Amino acid sequence: MDSTDVIDFIQSLRPQNEDVASEIEVLQSIYGENAIQMWKSSSPSPPPHHSTRYEAVLSLPAPHEEVSIRVLVSLPDNYPASAAPQLQLLSRYIGAFGADSALFGAILRTFISATSGVEWAGEVCVFDGLQNVLERCSVWYNERLSADAIGELQRADDHAAAHQHTQAPERQSQPPPNVDVVAPLPEDIKMFVAEPIADRKSSFVGRACAISSPAQVPIILSHLVSDRRIARAAHPVINAWRCTVGNLVHQDNDDDGETAAGGRIAHLLQILEVENVLVVVTRYFGGIHLGPDRFKHINQAARNALELGGFLEGTPSAKARGRGR
Repeated sequence: MDSTDVIDFIQSLRPQNEDVASEIEVLQSIYGENAIQMWKSSSPSPPPHHSTRYEAVLSLPAPHEEVSIRVLVSLPDNYPASAAPQLQLLSRYIGAFGADSALFGAILRTFISATSGVEWAGEVCVFDGLQNVLERCSVWYNERLSADAIGELQRADDHAAAHQHTQAPERQSQPPPNVDVVAPLPEDIKMFVAEPIADRKSSFVGRACAISSPAQVPIILSHLVSDRRIARAAHPVINAWRCTVGNLVHQDNDDDGETAAGGRIAHLLQILEVENVLVVVTRYFGGIHLGPDRFKHINQAARNALELGGFLEGTPSAKARGRGR
């Protein structure tokens, strides 16, 4: 696509649609010069009330930057003063997976559904909408990757089980190939596991443990992911931790593929003023998209684990821990 076409298109919007022209320039500066392209429709004219249309070509967030999506942006005549834009997913495939009707519908409702989309406030908002679309597609893509990986594991298990039946009798004393070998947890670490939170076939399990050094974190996470029951989850170890060494507070978090989830748990630890603790949430995906509800469940699972372990100030278990120290 010749970039001069886009430049001419932007200039044609001025001065009548200065807000729209400036917004497109901002989108180019954020996503790249070639991210905004002219929309070429087989229809001779745009649908009624949508005088401006263009296409955004965007890459998914890390670590899947090689996967791109195409989104059609349609702007009503009275945008942004009194009408919101409309976004439409043009990509039939995201990576190797065919996009489904649920994803297409969710993106069409970006500025319609206030609970799972973007609230329109009478000003330019295409960037917010495109970010929402990227997050949705990233979650959708990661869930498909996880489901695909689970399928591979299941096929490997089936193959191993079939192979085990053909083994000679003298080898049956060896551990079966599909028995989990879980990395040991350090003796001074006690893991508190909260009751699962279930919603529409998905479940969220919170875990928490006290830590005294940042060096313990990778050891504990390795212990968890070596458990096949945890590793098979769509997002096995969404986590955040805080640890004070001397006068310095160390902290970090990991989304584990669930965009912004680790940061939300980290924020929870900060507002609760919890230190010297690692919190891990495992999410098992049940095939039904939960939208923003998933973040509510992740935070609640984390809080439940903290409360179970007595890390929350004011709880009976916290007072008991204090007396023990």
